Amino acid sequence: MHNVRAAVLDDLDALSALLDDYRQFYQQESDLNGVRHFLSQRFGLGDSFILVSEDVEGNVSGFVQLYPGLSTVGLNARWTLNDLYVSSGSRGQGAGRALMDAAATLAREHGVARLVLMTQVENERAQRLYESLGWQRNTAFHSYLLDVNKG
Repeated sequence: MHNVRAAVLDDLDALSALLDDYRQFYQQESDLNGVRHFLSQRFGLGDSFILVSEDVEGNVSGFVQLYPGLSTVGLNARWTLNDLYVSSGSRGQGAGRALMDAAATLAREHGVARLVLMTQVENERAQRLYESLGWQRNTAFHSYLLDVNKG
């Protein structure tokens, strides 16, 4: 059983290590200082919700990060579940499921109508988890990206 709770500033070191690992999973260079700065901004600005899971020893073993947003069409709140990561040693023990359940509960408590997420096409393990929790693949819309820093 994993305890899931809101992240606090005292979690910054453990959370930074996890976020750095998460970024490396997505083929980004390790940048622990950059990650720490980014998370410090999130805590300072309060512009995201970060939940952490703790293993049986009380160590932070995973996290989920949600960014609030709005839907013009739905005239309601819609949060983006942008990040989910569980340390390699805690995978397969229910931490990811516990974090996803806690994210849905938090959204309901805030009156959020819908959670949305994107994952890499190759990330089949995550897709199985999402679908087992009732998430549905969006086939009605295409997703586009624009890197505004490239000419």
